[in-house]
Amino acid sequence: MLYFDSNYLFRLYSTEAGYEQVQALADQSDGIAITSWARAEFASILLCKRRESAFSPQTAEEVLLQFEDDLTTGAVTLLAVDDAVMRHLETTLRTAPASTFLRATDALHLACAAHHGFTEVYSRDRHFLAAAALFGLRGINIIPDDSAEPNEKRQTP
Repeated sequence: MLYFDSNYLFRLYSTEAGYEQVQALADQSDGIAITSWARAEFASILLCKRRESAFSPQTAEEVLLQFEDDLTTGAVTLLAVDDAVMRHLETTLRTAPASTFLRATDALHLACAAHHGFTEVYSRDRHFLAAAALFGLRGINIIPDDSAEPNEKRQTP
């Protein structure tokens, strides 16, 4: 099973840059895991796509139904965020270098993945990838550099 951040997860349901690589990777795995918080992130991504007119309301609904189906069939597994995950997050951030740039949601993903025994996490966000090592994880981006957005340049510590 592979741990994806929400950015990678969304590529399973879209044709955004790098979706071919992410879908091929997912097809070779036993499934995808992600923090339960990803449900909120996924809904937010769909709202953003509707606001930008990238998705019609109907397309957004179809994507959401496919995501829910994948949750039901086990293709995507939501990992619980409990007090142990939050303590892991807090302990790690307490000892992180002051120069660390890490959003709370990214820290939640990383703590959740580490707590649930993952050793690798997949993302294309450079800050997420750089912070993975703080949680004892290897950050991996398989999306080619030429398709990366400014904040998502490939980096694997």
